[in-house]
Amino acid sequence: SVVTWPVYARLIRGQVIVLRDREFVQAARAVGVGHTQILFRHLFPNTLSPLLVQASFEMGTVILAVAGLSFIGFGAQPPIPEWGVMISEGRNYITTHWWLTFFPAMAMLFAVAGFNLVGDGLRDVLDPRLRR
Repeated sequence: SVVTWPVYARLIRGQVIVLRDREFVQAARAVGVGHTQILFRHLFPNTLSPLLVQASFEMGTVILAVAGLSFIGFGAQPPIPEWGVMISEGRNYITTHWWLTFFPAMAMLFAVAGFNLVGDGLRDVLDPRLRR
């Protein structure tokens, strides 16, 4: 999250720039609603859906990064059950005990695909331009 915060900051900034000129924000300004109330009542709820979609897509990237780091030895160490460690330990026996590598890799594949499908579904549900 330390590395990816600019993505979220840019996403929020872009959403706020688009939303600040919309009719409902201008109407709130016209009746004298303060900036803080406009921010929390109108802008923040409308920026939440793109953030949720981005976060669900980012989960797959984080899973692969953590597994990759532990695969090369920079993450969790062998007594800790982690997909990258399991794949790394199982690759020594891949010709005789293929399941030691196959099942952790498939679990990681299904987890990443699942988070991506959740993100895609959230985008379809929360994006008003895709509704019919």
